This record gives sequence, structure tokens and C-alpha cells, in this order.
Amino acid sequence: MKKFLLNENEIPSHWYNVLADLPTPLAPYLHPLTGAPLTPADLEPLLGREVIEQEFSTQRWIEIPHEVRDIYRMWRPSPLCRAERLERALDTPARIYFKYEGTSPAGSHKANTAVPQLHYAAREGVGRVTTETGAGQWGSALAFAGALFGIEVAVYMVKASYEHKPYRRSLMHTWGATVTASPSALTRAGRRALEADPDSPGSLGLAISEAVEDALGRPDTKFTLGSVMNHVVLHQSVIGLEAKRQLEIAEDYPDVVVGCVGGGSNFSGLAFPFLAPDPARNGPGPRLVAAEPAACPTLTRGRFGYDHPDTAGLGPLLPMRSLGSAFMPPPIHAGGLRFHGDAPALCHLYENGRVQARAFEQNEVFAEAVRFARTEGFVMAPESAHALKGAVEEALVARETGQVQTILFGLSGHGHFDLAAFDAFLAGRLEDYALSDEQINASLSTMPALRPAGGRHGG
Repeated sequence: MKKFLLNENEIPSHWYNVLADLPTPLAPYLHPLTGAPLTPADLEPLLGREVIEQEFSTQRWIEIPHEVRDIYRMWRPSPLCRAERLERALDTPARIYFKYEGTSPAGSHKANTAVPQLHYAAREGVGRVTTETGAGQWGSALAFAGALFGIEVAVYMVKASYEHKPYRRSLMHTWGATVTASPSALTRAGRRALEADPDSPGSLGLAISEAVEDALGRPDTKFTLGSVMNHVVLHQSVIGLEAKRQLEIAEDYPDVVVGCVGGGSNFSGLAFPFLAPDPARNGPGPRLVAAEPAACPTLTRGRFGYDHPDTAGLGPLLPMRSLGSAFMPPPIHAGGLRFHGDAPALCHLYENGRVQARAFEQNEVFAEAVRFARTEGFVMAPESAHALKGAVEEALVARETGQVQTILFGLSGHGHFDLAAFDAFLAGRLEDYALSDEQINASLSTMPALRPAGGRHGG
């Protein structure tokens, strides 16, 4: 394995905002009650002022505050590695690189946005924040940031992951956060879900509803989101900006960039900086491939339209590809990918043909994660294994065609808290979930009839 490292003075000074370079403007968000275009003032009861400003900004480069860059130095720049042992195992002429985000204290890329969100919250005098978390990476990152800034953190954790990943809960508790299994009896949204199904495994959409309801009910509290929204995608751009510089050191450039997709922040953070204007390069840039779970196939089987980010419909209507906000994904171990919709900017680029998508079953991604561990040594999160599977598919195509390709994929977090899932896979007890067209169509039927202009993929 070759590593390509930067020093701490090479942490990007600015985030990259893809909204400045979309092929056409992003469709507006809509107010959940009136259907009118959302204004910054509409979000003030829920989010902090500075993240609202970033949410609506179309400025290409936004400066990273000095205090945030100082904290980033705890783990950034993260390494870029070439997976030469995997290349040999695959007998491929492709060059495979991965950007490793498991070096953060919380073990994943999520700290890249948790730190600035709570930096801004502290500057605005916010004493408490709520959030959702799926597999626990985002909740862990926010708990870590809360400890740094002295802000109380309340996490609603999807019940399937709450039960599968007890040590993620322990990590959040260690940093001082409170963690509640969602659906819970603490909110109206949670109680309604439990009345409908006392054994509900929960979903990210439902956990968001609970966290939003909690935040709106207290004047000292703001809501924070770990994916989907523009300001989150913006903060994650440090990943791709670093990767571009590291590939320059390697004297290479990707033909394809692959990332896993749940809500889209990790994929977007790695891939979108390759869309920034670059006077040193001509042409369209690399192919961008989003890898998602077949059990929650938002891009590959969803529909482009307006939908809520949460099950209860408290959040704004977003122009995105969705399976319907009431969609209840099967309890796969990649809990961070169990979200019904994707980031509007990502969906916009997918609809415009700039992003491709692949869907993979649970067992096939774990098989690749085990092969990677036995060649490159890293045990990765199940979410990251989807990106690995997409990269391996690209490398096998290169082997069949003899065409040399440079492949970059995102290893978004380590799998040290996912070993029970690896035990299940190695014992042959891991289940794949086949979603019928009837199930998908029933969920899609719950989406609002509103449709943004420009959808090209149908669904």
C-alpha cells in the first residue's frame, strides 16, 4: 500500500459549493405547509443562522473558519492510499485509490460537518442540539463536537442500529450525549409509529421527525442534520479537495470516483470537488458512481419529485429522488444508508446524467469488505463496503477490457463497531432483502404530487 500524505498546513482553506456549478439551477425548497418557495426566515426556528446562510448560498468558495481548521488538524488531512494488494488480488490493470476517513476521533467522515455546525451553534449561543443517527457515525461525530464546544447533544438513533451497535451508543455516552432509540415514546411522531407497529425497526426519516419535533419544542435547542442538506454537502468537500491534491502528488487523476450513498454527503464530499472549474484540465472530468444498498435503492428505483426529509412531514419539501418519506427500509447493517431520499444537489446531477448509480446486496458488499481486510488490512464500515463493491466492479471491467483505469473510492469510516455484522456474514447468517415492485410502488404512492422540472430518469 502506498500512502499519499499532506501536512496540516495543506488542509483546504475554503469549502467548495457545487451549487455554483450545477448545469441548471437547483429547484427551490418548498414550505411544508404552504407549498411556497422556502425562505431563509422559514428555517430560523429549526437551524442556526450561519448554516441557513450556507444552505442558500451559491458562492463557489466559502471560507473555513480558523477555529474549525484548527480542530480539523486533529485528524486532517486524511490519507489517500493506493490499494496495490487489492489490485493484485483482482488481477486488474486498474489503479485503485481510497480516501480514508476513519482517522477522525469518531471514526468516520461525519466529523467534517459536525465540527463546523457546532462551532456556528456555539457562536450563536445555542446550548442544546438534537439530531438523528442511523448506524451511529453521525451521532458519534456530533457527540464528539458537542464535548468540544460544551453543547448538550440529544441523539435519536434508529432502533435497528441502536440494538445492533451498542458500542456506538457507548461512544456517544462517553462524549456526554443522550441517546434514545427511535421510534420512542418521547415525541408524537414516535408514539404514532409505535402505535402502528410496536416492533418497528425505525428509519432515518422517522428519527429526523423525532429530532425536529424535539428541537421545535424548546427555545434553547436547534436541530442538526448529518446529510442531505446543502450546508452538509459543502462541509464534506474537504474530502475531495484533499484527494485532488494527493492525486497530483501521485501524478494521477481518476477516471471514475465511487462513493456510497445514503443521504449523499460522503459521496458528494468526495466527488463534487472534481466538478469545480480547473484551468489545468479539459473535458468533463471523471465518471461519478453512487453505490447504494439494494434494500434502500433511492437513486436506482426511486422517483424524482418533492418529498419531506422526515416521516412526519415537519421538514421542508426537497427536490430529490425518493422512495417516499414513509418508506421503512429493511434492517440492513449499513444503517447509515437506510434513508428514503438523497441530497438535492446529488439528485439534480443524477437527473442530468452527470452521476451514475449502482445498487448492491448486503452479502456481496460484505464479501468485498472481507477480501479488502485480507489484502489491505482495513476493516471498513458496511456503508463504505458499498463504495468498495462499486470500485471492484470498475476494476473487473478494466481487467476484461484491458483498459487501464484510475479508480478513486471513499472509505468513509472504519468498521470496528460493526464486527457483529461481520460475524453474521462469516457464519452465513446475513440476509439479503428483495424489495418487490409492489413494495416500492406502494411507498412511492405516498409522495406528494409536486414534481420539480428537469427529471430525466423517470421512476
